[in-house]
Amino acid sequence: MSLSKQLYIIISIIFFMIFTGNFIISVKNTKEYLETESVTKAQDTATSLGMSLKNLLKDKKDPEIESTINAIANRGFYKEIRLEDAYFSIKDSDIIKSSKDLAVGKWQISDLKVDEKVGKLELLTSILSMENELNALENITEEPKAEKQTTTSEIENSYIFTPNGKYRNDNISISFTATDENGKKINTTTSLNINKVLVKVSRDVKFDYIPQWFINTISFNLEEQSSEISDGWQTSAIIYVSANPGDAYAKLYEQAKGAMIYALIAFIISMVLIFVFVQYILKPLKKLEKLAHSIASGKFGTIKELPWTTEIKAVAIAFNDMSTKIEAIINRLNNTLENLSKKLSSDELTGLCLKQNFETDMKKMFINKSTGYVFLIKIADLSSFAKSHTTNEVNDFIKKFAKILRHTVLNSEIKTTAYRFFGSEFALIAKNATYEDAVALTKLLQKNFEELAIEFNKKEVVHIGGTPFNPIGTTPEILQSATQTYEKATLIGSNEFFITDTNELSRDMESWRDLVFDIINNSKFEVNYIGNSKILNSNDDRVVMQEAFTNIKDKDGNVIPIGTFVSIAEKYEKIVEFDKKVIEKVINHILINGISHDISINLSLESINNTAFIAWIKNKILDSRNIASQLVFSATAYAVAKNEDKFKFFADEIHKCGAKIIIKRFESKFIPLGNLKDFNLDYIRLARDYTCDISKDYSKQSFIESISELASLLNIKVLAENVKDDEDLEFLKKYNLYAVSR
Repeated sequence: MSLSKQLYIIISIIFFMIFTGNFIISVKNTKEYLETESVTKAQDTATSLGMSLKNLLKDKKDPEIESTINAIANRGFYKEIRLEDAYFSIKDSDIIKSSKDLAVGKWQISDLKVDEKVGKLELLTSILSMENELNALENITEEPKAEKQTTTSEIENSYIFTPNGKYRNDNISISFTATDENGKKINTTTSLNINKVLVKVSRDVKFDYIPQWFINTISFNLEEQSSEISDGWQTSAIIYVSANPGDAYAKLYEQAKGAMIYALIAFIISMVLIFVFVQYILKPLKKLEKLAHSIASGKFGTIKELPWTTEIKAVAIAFNDMSTKIEAIINRLNNTLENLSKKLSSDELTGLCLKQNFETDMKKMFINKSTGYVFLIKIADLSSFAKSHTTNEVNDFIKKFAKILRHTVLNSEIKTTAYRFFGSEFALIAKNATYEDAVALTKLLQKNFEELAIEFNKKEVVHIGGTPFNPIGTTPEILQSATQTYEKATLIGSNEFFITDTNELSRDMESWRDLVFDIINNSKFEVNYIGNSKILNSNDDRVVMQEAFTNIKDKDGNVIPIGTFVSIAEKYEKIVEFDKKVIEKVINHILINGISHDISINLSLESINNTAFIAWIKNKILDSRNIASQLVFSATAYAVAKNEDKFKFFADEIHKCGAKIIIKRFESKFIPLGNLKDFNLDYIRLARDYTCDISKDYSKQSFIESISELASLLNIKVLAENVKDDEDLEFLKKYNLYAVSR
C-alpha cells in the first residue's frame, strides 16, 4: 500500500474518531437538554392546567373541563393529558344496587372493607369532621345550619375510596354486611366500577420525515408529570401531562443531520486539502523512487532540487551520495575491464589482435554482408631463425614483421586489420577489397617484407595466401581456403603469394535458395537442447538453462552449418519465418515435456529489428504466459552492437510480457561496459575465450572478477559456457558467476 493511501486512511480514521466522539457527546447533551426541557414544560403545563381547572372541579362532569384540556392538547407538544379523580364517593345505595345477593327491599350497610393493597375506604362523616377541625385551626367559622331530624333507619352513609397510587384497575371488590328491616344479616361481596379518569386526551407520536432507525437507536426518557388539584384541604383530582417525544426527536434529528452534513462537507474539504498537501509532501519521494529505479537500472543521476522537509532532505542527500559513489565504482570497474579486455585481446609482443578477435571480426562481416579478402601469412622457417639469433633479435624481427602488416595501407577505401594467431602464423582482413586490390596490396607487402629480409639477412621471410570472403560460408571454411592458397604460395618460391579470385561453393545460389525455402516452409529441421547450465556455487545439480540449437540437414543428410543457413535465409528474407517456427517448437517442447528450467532461443538481427515480428512474439508469449518466464531470447554481442537502440526497444517489449533477455558471446570490444546498464538485461554469457585456461591467466581472472562485480551492481546474472578444465571450474567458483555449462 502506498504511503499516500496510508496517510489518507490514518487521517480518515482520526477524523472519524474525533467526529464520532464529538457527535456522540453532542447528541447526548442535546438529548439530555431536550429531555429536561420537555419534562419541565410538561410539569409547568400540569401546574398551570391544574390552576385553571380548580374552580371547574366542583362539578367533575362539567364539559368545560374537557374543552380546556383539549385546547392545551391541540398544541401538539404533549403525548397525553389525563385528569384523574383523586377519590371516589360511594353510597350505600350504590353498593346495594351492585350486589347480586340482595333482594329488593330496605337494607342497612355496615362493616365495609377493601383490600389495603387496592386502596382505602373511609366514611364521609369522619372526613368532614377532620376538615372542620382543620378549618377551626385556621379560624374558619361557619354559621350553624338547621339540621333536619332523621331517624337512624333513614340515614344513608357516603364513603370516600382513595386508591393506592400503584393501583390501575377500574374495579374494586368490597365486602360488607347487609341488614334488612327484619334484622336479618347477610355477609357478601360486590364489585364496583371506579374508573378514576375524568378526561383523557392522547396524540400519536408520529413524524414521517424522521427515519425509524433513528427512533429505534435513540430513546427519550420523558417521565409523566402531574399536579394535584385540591378542594380546600382535600385533593379532589390529579392532572397528568406526558410530553410528546416526537417533538424532541424532530429537534434532535435536525441537529444530528446538520452535524452529519457539516462533518461530511468538512471531511471532503479536509481530504482535498490533505490530498494537495500530501502530493506536495510526497513529490520529493517520487523523485527518490525514480532515482532508486534509475540506480537499479544502472543510471546514476542525482536530485538537484532538495526537498524542504528535513527528514526527506536527509534521505535525498544520502541517495545523491550513494548514486555518485556507485557511479564512481562502476566507472572504475569499466576502466579496469576495458584495460583488461584490451590486454586479453592483444598480443603482448606485437600489439596485434589475437585469433579470437579475428573470429569476432569475421562474424561481424557475416552480419554486415561485407566483401573483401582474407589472407593467411606465415613467417618462413622462424624456428631456424630463432636458433641462430638471440631472443631480443627474434622479438625485434617479429615486431617489425607485425609493424609491416599493421601499417601497410593500399588506399583509404581498403580497411585492413592484422592478427597474430600464434608463433609465426598471422592473418590479415582487407575489407571492401576486390581481386585487383588484393593483388596490389600483396605486392606492396611483398616489397616491404623483402626490405625486412635484407635488414635481418634472411633470404626467405614470408609466404602469403589470399581468398575472397564468402558471405554464405563459415569462418573455418574461409580459413581452410586461405590455407590452401598459402600452400600454393610456398610452392611458387621465396616470399611469394597466391590469391584466388573465385568462391568455390559446393552448390550454386539457386539450389541454396530452393533448399532453404523447402526446409523453412516444411519445418524440416530439429531443435536440440545443449549447454546444461547449472548453478555454480551450489550443491544443487539442477539445470537452470539450456540453449535451443537447430539441427539442419540437406537432402543427402549432410549437416548444413547454421551460419551458412542463416546467411542464405537472411539473403532471401526467410529468417523471420524461421525464427518464428523455432520459437513455436521451443514453446511446445516446454509445454509437452513439463520443462521447469529456462531455455534460451537465438534470434537473428533481422527478427529483432522487425516490428511485425515483435508484435507476433508478444502475442505468442501472452498466449503461453504460464511459461513466459522460462523463455530467454538471445542475441550475440556483435549483433546487439550493430543496432543498440533497436535491441533496447526489443528488450523492453519482451520484458513487458514477462520473458527474459540474454546477450551471449559477450565481449567488451562490441558492447562498451558502460552501455550494459541501458539494456535491462537478465543474463550475459561470456565468450568462452574469457574462461578458457583462466586458472593460468591472471588477466582473465581479473577480468572475470571485475565483470562479476559490475554485473552484481546492475542485477545481471553472468554465465560461463563450455568450461572443460576442472581447474578452470574451481577458479570460477571464487567469483560471483551465476551458472556454468561444461
